[in-house]
Amino acid sequence: MTLDQITKLLGSDAENLLTHESKTISKSSLHLPGADFVDRAFGMSNRSPQVLRSLQALYGHGRLANTGYVSILPVDQGIEHSAGASFAPNPIYFDGENIVKLALEGGCNAVASTFGVLGSVSRKYAHKIPFIVKINHNEFLSHPASYDQIMFGSIRDAWNMGAVAVGATIYFGSEESNRQIQEVAEAFEYAHELGMATILWCYTRNSAFKKDKDYHVSADLTGQANHLGVTIQADIIKQKLPENNGGYTAINFGKTHDKVYSELSSDNPIDLTRYQVANCYMGRQGLINSGGASLGDADSDMAQAVRTAVINKRAGGQGLISGRKAFQKPMVDGIELLNSIQDVYLEKGVTIA
Repeated sequence: MTLDQITKLLGSDAENLLTHESKTISKSSLHLPGADFVDRAFGMSNRSPQVLRSLQALYGHGRLANTGYVSILPVDQGIEHSAGASFAPNPIYFDGENIVKLALEGGCNAVASTFGVLGSVSRKYAHKIPFIVKINHNEFLSHPASYDQIMFGSIRDAWNMGAVAVGATIYFGSEESNRQIQEVAEAFEYAHELGMATILWCYTRNSAFKKDKDYHVSADLTGQANHLGVTIQADIIKQKLPENNGGYTAINFGKTHDKVYSELSSDNPIDLTRYQVANCYMGRQGLINSGGASLGDADSDMAQAVRTAVINKRAGGQGLISGRKAFQKPMVDGIELLNSIQDVYLEKGVTIA
């Protein structure tokens, strides 16, 4: 995909997104992606040589190998959204091997999925593409529905199947968040001891976060979730793309500062996302944004995925983690979508704002 094609997909947003110059947090303050990112960001940290090797395996695979950017296929929706809701549009993905094939043929850095999916084919694929085992989930069969992340297996099991990393979710702001923080912090510590990298899905969840807008995707609240995530030593942070700001002030809780809104961010989505990057120790830990739900239309999915990738890259982020847009369509179309996302990060004309 060329810069002209990217521009066309962005439509009326193209000029705003491709030419925006950030005047909030300078790009010179950021630890930006690059071929030497693992050395620069982690070489002097408390990560062991085994963890550095796992991180390098993650950053060194697929079409984005050794660029400092990552493209990850995450498929845990069989638990989080039910297998029927997730895989009925494309039933081949009831077989977990096809999930791994999609990531491999789509040129991804890694595939992230459940203990069951990755364990079922680990001897065939763990040496061919980096595995990220998602260790906790929101089980979605209870009635009435409850929302909690519970552990589905052990760190040792993830290590035994050859995973280079483990992933987990915390619902920051929820009643269960204190327990989840403690559980995940302990799990990540053990994963690091065994030499695996750690990735945290930093989601906010509280009914009070919905007011005049949905502040679950506000830059200030998601930014703080990111900051908590890197505090428990997640190596990479997954976060939803911010859509607004001012969650603290609208909900009237916690603590914030006027400069968060007047100087450190603006209404431009690139600046909102840069505030998320800033809360990842100015990019020492990489920010990857989620691709969001499939819109059911290939052209719309492609345009939205490319838009998200442009915003993430220009903000100083490290990539996209996109699932439903890729697997809820024929495999050839899923591969095309993943490759198009990767093309944004390979395109030198899409610069850091």
